[in-house]
Amino acid sequence: MSDLAALADAVRLAGVVGAGGAGFPTHLKFARRAEIVVINGAECEPLLRVDQELLARCTDELLAGIDAVREAAAPGAIWLGVKAKHEAIVDRWRRFEGRGFKVRPLDDYYPAGDEHILVHEVTGRTVPAGGIPPDVGVTVINVETLLNVGRAVRGRPVTGKFVTVNGLVARPATLEVPVGTPLAALVAMAGGLTAREAVLLEGGPMMGKVVGDPGAVVTRTTKALLAVPSWLDLVHRRQADWRVVARRSSSNCEICQRCTDLCPRYLLGHNLEPHKVMRAYAYGGNAPPTASLAGALYCVECGVCELFACPTGVFPRQVTGSVKEQLLAAGRRPQVDRENGPKPRQYAGDRRVPFKRLVARLGLAPYDLPAPLSETRWPERTLTVRVPLKPPFGATCRPVVAAGQLVRAGDVVGEIPDRTLGARAHASIDGRVEAVDERYVVITGPAPGPAGGEA
Repeated sequence: MSDLAALADAVRLAGVVGAGGAGFPTHLKFARRAEIVVINGAECEPLLRVDQELLARCTDELLAGIDAVREAAAPGAIWLGVKAKHEAIVDRWRRFEGRGFKVRPLDDYYPAGDEHILVHEVTGRTVPAGGIPPDVGVTVINVETLLNVGRAVRGRPVTGKFVTVNGLVARPATLEVPVGTPLAALVAMAGGLTAREAVLLEGGPMMGKVVGDPGAVVTRTTKALLAVPSWLDLVHRRQADWRVVARRSSSNCEICQRCTDLCPRYLLGHNLEPHKVMRAYAYGGNAPPTASLAGALYCVECGVCELFACPTGVFPRQVTGSVKEQLLAAGRRPQVDRENGPKPRQYAGDRRVPFKRLVARLGLAPYDLPAPLSETRWPERTLTVRVPLKPPFGATCRPVVAAGQLVRAGDVVGEIPDRTLGARAHASIDGRVEAVDERYVVITGPAPGPAGGEA
């Protein structure tokens, strides 16, 4: 596909969104040409295996995605960022560098997959604080997103999601399942829980959330479902009542500055100092001045401050995130200086969080298990999915099907409203539409076999 507009249109029609982060509609990333395209294969959260498994097993589909991007976007360079510790994957992909891209091995630290950090690591360019990679001529796409781009140019919409199921399950695995599949079904496909005290996290242990809804389903951004012990500190922190968060953060914080010293965005040069946000919060936002609170707008809530740096057990991430929400609700927005990018601190490289140390600090070493791409099937004959009409990023889709209607996997069930930001939704299985409301299209049909990967 040699035309950038045609590539963007194919991606839009297929409903491709960022599969490894906030779910930004991918067709908008191809609205203009980029000087450099960076494929994000860092996968820096503990226990996650999706990108590793795709890079190891789905070579042809990923190469098709690279070819489509290279031909249509014509960037000056395409880089694949993947951690050097995955030696077999690095060696495998270096054999294909003649296809118009280069492999960039990355050090093993957290969060190597943060877009701003990845862009600097791979290209040497620094994205403005509060800005996005296109501000410096770079487009970043996740490995699974790239796979979906390759499928989109062949007319195949996003109907499935690769999810790592790991931790306290009988058979840790990475599964490809239909969008809208109940999370409980993934646990069953992984052989069930191996401990009563297990708590389910959707996403990684640093930025994921506790699954509180028993009817929760797989969305287009669900990266992992992790079963971890309920007694882990990271679980207690996510389940803490806000009154506890506020009280401990106001009274126990020593303003030691460790949260700032290790903050990845601060080290990148952003005007974010979590210890000053904590101090301002403790004094009701009045001391120091509001400039300290405004730094919260640049926080991406990676969790380093709270789950790794803090020695007193307070909640700098949650406090900073709450302050950010309040500032945004009040109409405050990050001030983006596109003329003068941030300058990384000279000691930034010495203060990265080593991945193995992070896993040990979180108490996850016993649960950091291989989770190979598996062809495990849903054990029952039928499957009911709830396809979300609200995309991860943007406006809720307008349903275009009705209860009782027969659909095929890939049929459009939700369309983007005119002149709005969003991504259309597709039926993820063959079957009958059971119900339609403002949130979901419910479909029941024969349980599909996995699309799987390449041997």
